[in-house]
Amino acid sequence: MSALICGSFAYDTIMVFPGYFKNEILPDKVHILNVAFLVPQLRREFGGCAGNIAYNLHLLGGDARPMGTVGKDFDAYAAWMDKNGVTRRHLKSVPDTYTAQAYITTDLDDNQITAFHPGAMNHSHTQDVATDGVKIGSVSPDGRDGMLLHARQFAEAGIPFLFDPGQGMPMFNGDELRDFIEKAAYVAVNDYEAEMLMERTGLTLKQIADRVDALVVTRGGKGSHIFHEGKVTEIPCAKAESLADPTGCGDAYRGGLLYGLLKGMDWETTGRLASLMGAIKIERVGPQNHRIDPDRLRDRFRQEFRRSLD
Repeated sequence: MSALICGSFAYDTIMVFPGYFKNEILPDKVHILNVAFLVPQLRREFGGCAGNIAYNLHLLGGDARPMGTVGKDFDAYAAWMDKNGVTRRHLKSVPDTYTAQAYITTDLDDNQITAFHPGAMNHSHTQDVATDGVKIGSVSPDGRDGMLLHARQFAEAGIPFLFDPGQGMPMFNGDELRDFIEKAAYVAVNDYEAEMLMERTGLTLKQIADRVDALVVTRGGKGSHIFHEGKVTEIPCAKAESLADPTGCGDAYRGGLLYGLLKGMDWETTGRLASLMGAIKIERVGPQNHRIDPDRLRDRFRQEFRRSLD
C-alpha cells in the first residue's frame, strides 16, 4: 500500500555571503534600501516538501507517491527522480509556468534573506487526489486552494492523512486550521508552528491531540513529543555524526513517520525512526543528497535507542 504525498516541488538556490548582513544594511537607510551581496558559494538543490518527503520514504523502502504541480523547467528534477526511482505518475506539468523557486542567501551568522516564487505550485488545486491503492495521505505545504481541496478529498475518500502545515500555515485562518485538524488523522508541526497553531485556532495541544489519532511536535535538538491516546510519548533526538545542513530535516522526519504508519509500527518505534532519519539528513548538504544502507540503518537504530527496528 502507498502513501500519497501532496505538496510542493521546488528548486532551492542557496547562496552563502561570506560576511554579515548587519554590516551592509544601514538601519537609518532602510527606506532607500539598495544593497548587493557578492556570493562566491552557490548551489542548486532539488527540494519542495512533497519531493523531500517522498525521497526519504522511498529510501526506507516505502511506496511513496508524491503529487504536485511543476513547471516547464522541471526536466532536471524529473531526471533526478527517475535516477533515484521515485515515481512521477502523480505530477502535473503546468504550461508557461516555472517550478516553484526559492532563492536563499545566508550570512555567517546564519541569517537568511529568501525570495520565493510559487510558480506552478499555485495550480495545485487543478489536481485531484488519487485513491487507488493509497493507504495514507499527506497534505504538506502547497498552494492554498490545493491544500484545502486535498484535505477534503482525503476525508471524503476515508483515507487517513497527515496534516503538515509547515510554512504554509500563515495562509489559513483559525477556522480553516480547525477544519484541517478535524479532517486529519495526524498533525505534525515543529515547536514554533505548534505555538502558532494554538494561537490561531484557540486550541491547546491537548485539545488538538484529542481531535486526531496523534499530534507530533518536533523540538529540534530536544527531540519530539507524540501526543496520542491521552498520553505523551517522548522521542529522544538521534545523534548526528556531523552537522552539515539542516535544510530538509523536518521532511526527512516526516518520511520516517509515514513509513512507520504504513508498516503499522508503534509510536515509540515510529518516532525514533523519524528522529534517526532527521539525523541522517543533517549529515549531508541539501535535502536529497543522503543515502541509506538498510543494515547500517538497523545498526544505528539499535546503537542509538537500545532497541530493534524490526
